[in-house]
Amino acid sequence: MEIILKQDVELLGSKHDTVTVKSGYARNFLIPKGMAVAATPSAKKVVAEVIRQQAHKAAKAVEEAQALAKNLEGLSLEIGAKAGETGKIFGSVNSIQIAEAIQTAGYNVDRKVIKIEEDSIKQLGDYEAILKLHKEVNATVKFKVIAV
Repeated sequence: MEIILKQDVELLGSKHDTVTVKSGYARNFLIPKGMAVAATPSAKKVVAEVIRQQAHKAAKAVEEAQALAKNLEGLSLEIGAKAGETGKIFGSVNSIQIAEAIQTAGYNVDRKVIKIEEDSIKQLGDYEAILKLHKEVNATVKFKVIAV
């Protein structure tokens, strides 16, 4: 029996795949659990349209992420922190402060996409952060930690 998966099923396929399984497995397990639907011609057309729309949305998301990455590449930030005379910071600088500095510069970036190469920044100086804007798009932002 040919079915269309509504969600990822381990060892069978991923969402929107059309697969052939034994009719008992489809009728007694996959379809009642809401994991699949019968692959009728109308269901195939619906899935084809959904896949086409998702591809369009994914391409648009990649374009937006690339545009944002292009703007962020030239961005140079200054993050103020209290520091001692030796240049050691009281506390540390993390992704929250970097996200706030980026938002102050006029770009909306979630702190969860910011990755700092060092575990924690505890000294004054120049650093870089990598922003994973999309699974295919990364941006590097340079920032300087200065004493306040």
